[in-house]
Amino acid sequence: MVTTGTEAVEQRYAEVQAALLSRWPESKLEPSLDRMAALVDLLGSPQAAYPVIHVAGTNGKSSTARIVESVLRTFGLRTGLVTSPHLVDVRERILIDGEPISQGDFVEVYDDLAPYLAMVDATFPDTPLSYFEVLTAMAYAAFADAPVGVAVVETGMGGTWDATNVADGVVAVITPVDLDHTEYLGPDVETIAGEKAGIIKPGAAAVLAQQQVAAAEVLLHRCADVGASVLREGLEFGVRHRDIAVGGQLLALQTPSGVYDEVFLPLHGAHQAHNASLALAAVEVFFGADGRMLDVEVVREGFAGVASPGRMEIVRSSPTVMLDAAHNPHGAQALATALAEEFSFTSLVGVVGVLADKDAAGLLGALEPVLDKVVVTQAQTPRVMPVDDLAAIATEVFGDDRVLVAPTLLDAVDTAIAQVDDPDAVSGAVSGAGVVITGSVITAGQARLLLAGS
Repeated sequence: MVTTGTEAVEQRYAEVQAALLSRWPESKLEPSLDRMAALVDLLGSPQAAYPVIHVAGTNGKSSTARIVESVLRTFGLRTGLVTSPHLVDVRERILIDGEPISQGDFVEVYDDLAPYLAMVDATFPDTPLSYFEVLTAMAYAAFADAPVGVAVVETGMGGTWDATNVADGVVAVITPVDLDHTEYLGPDVETIAGEKAGIIKPGAAAVLAQQQVAAAEVLLHRCADVGASVLREGLEFGVRHRDIAVGGQLLALQTPSGVYDEVFLPLHGAHQAHNASLALAAVEVFFGADGRMLDVEVVREGFAGVASPGRMEIVRSSPTVMLDAAHNPHGAQALATALAEEFSFTSLVGVVGVLADKDAAGLLGALEPVLDKVVVTQAQTPRVMPVDDLAAIATEVFGDDRVLVAPTLLDAVDTAIAQVDDPDAVSGAVSGAGVVITGSVITAGQARLLLAGS
């Protein structure tokens, strides 16, 4: 049998993915920039070949980064975008001009880096380069080769020792800081904010979302220490007005330069409006607006083109099925608030699968007021919280009569849809029924694949 060029690329792409997955996973960390610094030094510092807008925080990083990238691209810049984790395909993490890097280019970049990866691994035999570190280096190298005019880079975890932090962002964006990954980032908001603050570099511009007081103090001290200029949501910029609209929301956004009105954002939730204000402030400071408003029509076009997969993403109708990657109580609360404010479901059933190291009780507690029932399940990952353990927690939050248990995600989705399709199962009504699938990025991503193939 003759192998075609496409088949050969696909086979090699699968081999590269397997090689990446054989490395330390993202859930296993050894906090240090030593390996990444050694690698990019061998590569000739590709991350220094273009300006970087760096985004850190606990929730909202991916959406904020995507909004920034869309607006910059609409202004005519060639863009690179790094986000994580991915929902379905690892190439989602490395975008050039809004499109995932091709399989062929992904393979080529990896093969170009492979000798240097081996050198760094040999230098650090006890802590070889991780999955995330290699992907970050691949992104930086791909952007330099493209070349891009600007890279928008979301951190993976933390900031100070995050693999992405070998780049020095000219703009550092900090989304809301809350408790998450406490085993690595620290036990309280102050310590976590200190880690996130590590992306704020000397002479950069820091764009800060509204924060808890403890986090705000840490971030502002960092800015003062390194001489970074500061823009703060609620003071220098913010959401002046928002109206719920079909398919999203219509915003008026205040920046230091003025008010951008009638900006349509095709994303749901007040939290996305705040992400939008953060993104626009970052774009303004990147362009050095200095009191001059950007072209409002171009800004509107950039916002209208935003997509953020897995963030209140509707993937099916009749009944409505929505995916959301909320994986901690703060994210679940934002989801619950948006569901209550922007949708009029006559019945809503949740499908929830959580990772073992997450605050399942807090997440379920945030969702409980907006869900009629919850189907607990487990995605296919070694990091998953076993379904029986999650069911015990869910029963404490929802009560016995509102919790259903499904051993697999496919069973859970089918069960939830059957619940809202049955007029006697929930609220006695079918019209306007919905299912929301959430609890982790992995849960949302695997559900996306299941629903796409069904």
